[in-house]
Amino acid sequence: MDKLTDASNNLITTATTATDTTAASPSGVTEKPTSRRQFLKGGLLATGGVAASTIGAPAVLGQSPLVLRMQTSWPSGDIWMDFAQQYVDRVQSMSGGRLQIDLLPAGAVVQAFQVMDAVSDGVLDCAHTVAAYWYGKHRAASLFGTGPVFGWDGQSFLSWFYQGGGQELYQELTQDMLGLNVYGLYAFPMPAQPFGWFKEPVTTVEELQGFKYRTVGLATNVMQALGMSVTQLPGGEIVPAMERGVIDAFEFNNPSSDLRFGAQDVAKHYILSSYHQASETFEILFNRDVMDDLDEDLRAILRHAVEAVSTANTASAMHNYSSDLQRLQEEHGVTLHRTSDEILQAQLEAWTDVIEELEQDDFNRRVLDSQREWAQRVGFYNIMNGVDQALAYEHFFPGRLKL
Repeated sequence: MDKLTDASNNLITTATTATDTTAASPSGVTEKPTSRRQFLKGGLLATGGVAASTIGAPAVLGQSPLVLRMQTSWPSGDIWMDFAQQYVDRVQSMSGGRLQIDLLPAGAVVQAFQVMDAVSDGVLDCAHTVAAYWYGKHRAASLFGTGPVFGWDGQSFLSWFYQGGGQELYQELTQDMLGLNVYGLYAFPMPAQPFGWFKEPVTTVEELQGFKYRTVGLATNVMQALGMSVTQLPGGEIVPAMERGVIDAFEFNNPSSDLRFGAQDVAKHYILSSYHQASETFEILFNRDVMDDLDEDLRAILRHAVEAVSTANTASAMHNYSSDLQRLQEEHGVTLHRTSDEILQAQLEAWTDVIEELEQDDFNRRVLDSQREWAQRVGFYNIMNGVDQALAYEHFFPGRLKL
């Protein structure tokens, strides 16, 4: 049994059921849907207890599919809704239609930053989000996706989560420390995020002073150290904020999302390559009671569909991100830049200061120690074994890399 399956099974089989309550959640939502345990038991009673026990397993096949409600943190038109749909499609196909997911965009039930509370409270059955969006509960949330670089990328971070102790630390944070009634699994090692969109190119730290900038998680601390005033906003609010002058520069994540929500209409300089968020992944959340109520084969499908969709998301991202970056240049007159070495070095120095402050908290320090141990070993292998792709690219496509 691989470590992902073993760790996930351990999370599921040892969990306790939360006490039924209709008290208001931290998100202010008081709606409490019927639990899946009640649903499943009620379904059996409705078909007739005697008949069900007499007929046995085939009677279950005649039941209606179990429908889970999943909300994302993404606007309806964002490419990440497509990525979430890839997960939904795999779950439904792998379960033979026994398990279906009603996929909803941000705001359909709760706001983008409130999905963690909604899943924990049972208002949603599951969610598709990123850990930085519940950073306000504990700063360590940002260490699970938008933390220090340490010479690693999204693939190395995702491997740390499943093989380096990250999943156990995540469980300790969400369940033991914060008392959240959730399971969380990670998928899709994202490429490093662009520095972002600017009305004029910037190459020095001095030029950044006073910028009103959008980012999330611990990247806010990094950018503040570079002299910018930082606002945390969900993706759907970025362009309106730019139009109103609430911000004058921003990043979200990738060329496809940026193109779809109209970044090119409010800025024309797109600066790629940055250390502020270089190792993020999706966080797929499940209410613990809902997951525990399911048959083991359906729980396994929900878990392993996360692994499957990670590959599908990666392939889709490589196709769409590269195509849309080209469209931004050729169809919308966007000028591409790479973040200057001066700004990159300043980001690393800012991370050093952020880490020093974070380590005053014992849990933060243990997470960072675990990540450093992993990154030192795995990063060494990746860097020493990896080849200079820019050299090969320039050989076969000469002149293309000159910006």
